[in-house]
Amino acid sequence: MTDLVKNFGRGCAIASSLMASVVSAQELDTAIDYLVVTGERREVALNNQASSISILTTDDLARIGADHPSEALNRLSGVLIHRGSGQEHLTAIRSPVLTGGAGAGSFLFLQDGVPLRSVGFANVNGLFEAHTEIARQIEVEKGPSGAFYGANAIHGTINVLLPEPGRGGDFLQASVDTIGRLKSSAVIDKTVGQQSVLAGVSVLDDPGFRVDSGVDQQKLTLRHRYGSDGLEITSTLATINLNQETAGFVQGPNAYQYAGLRRTNPNPEAFRDVQAVRVQSQIEKRLSDTFEVSITPYGRWTDMDFRLHFLPSDALEENTHWSLGAQAAGYWEAPSGVDVAFGVDGEYTEGELTEFQDRPTIFSFTQGLHYDYEVEATSLSPFARASVPLTEKMSLELAGRLDWTSFRYDNRTGSGTVGRFLRPDDRRDSFVTFSPKIRLTRELADGLVWASYTRGARPPQTTDLYRLQINQTTDPAEPETIDAAEIGVRKSIGNAAYVDLAGYYMVKDNFFFRDADGFNVSDGRTRHVGGEASFAVELIEDISWQGSLSYGAHTYRFDRPLLNQSRASEIISAGNDVDTAPRWLGNMRLRWSPEERPVSGEIEWVFVDDYFLDAGNTESYPGHSVFNLRSSWQVAKQVSAFFALRNVLNTFYAERADFAFGNERYFPGEGRVLTVGFSYRS
Repeated sequence: MTDLVKNFGRGCAIASSLMASVVSAQELDTAIDYLVVTGERREVALNNQASSISILTTDDLARIGADHPSEALNRLSGVLIHRGSGQEHLTAIRSPVLTGGAGAGSFLFLQDGVPLRSVGFANVNGLFEAHTEIARQIEVEKGPSGAFYGANAIHGTINVLLPEPGRGGDFLQASVDTIGRLKSSAVIDKTVGQQSVLAGVSVLDDPGFRVDSGVDQQKLTLRHRYGSDGLEITSTLATINLNQETAGFVQGPNAYQYAGLRRTNPNPEAFRDVQAVRVQSQIEKRLSDTFEVSITPYGRWTDMDFRLHFLPSDALEENTHWSLGAQAAGYWEAPSGVDVAFGVDGEYTEGELTEFQDRPTIFSFTQGLHYDYEVEATSLSPFARASVPLTEKMSLELAGRLDWTSFRYDNRTGSGTVGRFLRPDDRRDSFVTFSPKIRLTRELADGLVWASYTRGARPPQTTDLYRLQINQTTDPAEPETIDAAEIGVRKSIGNAAYVDLAGYYMVKDNFFFRDADGFNVSDGRTRHVGGEASFAVELIEDISWQGSLSYGAHTYRFDRPLLNQSRASEIISAGNDVDTAPRWLGNMRLRWSPEERPVSGEIEWVFVDDYFLDAGNTESYPGHSVFNLRSSWQVAKQVSAFFALRNVLNTFYAERADFAFGNERYFPGEGRVLTVGFSYRS
């Protein structure tokens, strides 16, 4: 704890020194007045949101021109997205980088406030189903979210907000890089009377920098908005098609450092094909000066086929599910100053999964059908939140959410064991969780300070319940819970600086994962303690410094011996770091943006600290620093040319480092890449 306080103090000292360095009164483009919707499913000024919400604005996203969502999101404090092959990824938000069911179910991925996947059917690579290429804003709420979002929002929520019809204008952007990656996005936005229509499309043709690792991706979004007399209806149809040739880990000591090896692909047969369609309609009506309601019915369908290249079976998995649901909320502002929100979410889902091995039997991976089942899922979640003023500047918030989730599992093949695979008998499982939140807030001059306690909870993923192996038990896992305490402050300093500081302490129970013996661990316990700082400051006229710094200690709080002594490096001991959990993360940008000239630019430093690759903390990755350079030139009033030089120093680093089956394994990061392109905005 002493080291934690010392390290968090260092982060606070950095932010304090930035405040002291303000030398100009010129207004800085800061985030404090931006509108966010993630906290309460409606637009609220960020300065009125007493929680750790970080945002990427339209300007941020345009300046970055990300090839992958991780490139943008890793700018935010407390966030680390490991880019996998192609458009795949693994996520960490105030957590280790989580995989499997924990990785899929611990983070809630939204598009315009609606989850991309149903409860129990999450996708560990969830961000590639969102239309991030045309997003007007991306918001990240760190830690459990409280009342408005329930299951899966254990460690954090990522909400991708699309352009609003009638409010953004037309847009076109295209680029090419030295790898041969072609990207283009276009938005057409038209308004006639009280109705607006928007169409957005994005196309990616990426040959990949490794052998047989190309990606073809298309996304289409259609939006319609109608507004009149306090009624606003915004409807969206979103589709995606992804065809990816997946590259596996390169293996061996420091394999990512070898120029030839890092471009190879040990799994040229691997692929991932995804199609998804989502439709939603948000209906907002102000019934009086103090009361408004919002109802969002939605439907979704997704289908995914991919090769399990990371297993000896090399089996083919096919999964699909469709859902119908609705979100309903009411907002009331009482004359006494009490602010109340309440509502209910409901959803029905049908999903299925098959796994088939073409290869001849190898070890206990038997040739033929492994799994074939379907699941019907129903969820119902009432919630309420009340904010009560205690003084003119201080308020108390009380909130709670009840989540009921039921699964009906139907095994469509023989029950029992086949090789290493265990197929449970047909059954029903139900889970009920309650997530309370209490928060004390005080307004500052141009800022806010808060302290809060929140509990987050989620039921197990359906794959954790019904896709078992012979050395696992058919007893259902318990819902995972996390208890989180947080203190934070967000403040502008004059017109030229902004700072956002937060500290957190979280304990997670019933952490569910599969250990190195292959057994389910349903009663794991981890602790997460850390601090974060985000800042923006004008150094001199036209030059600003922006960035984030995060420290997090993510440790096991239980012991777990292993039967297989050949994997002794995976023995869990209380106090060990959870694997793939760097203590320090940093992102700094020096921006040059003169008002009187048509050019601007930035240099970016991305830092990832060293981290352990195994639960026993015997193997480690040394971390890395990568520098990026970006610039744009306003060629004409509505036309800009831009370029980006990523990984300026051509550093050989790993996007992801891992240790399994006695080997170091890496997803190597791309070397130096030059991107050039143009954009048009009306």
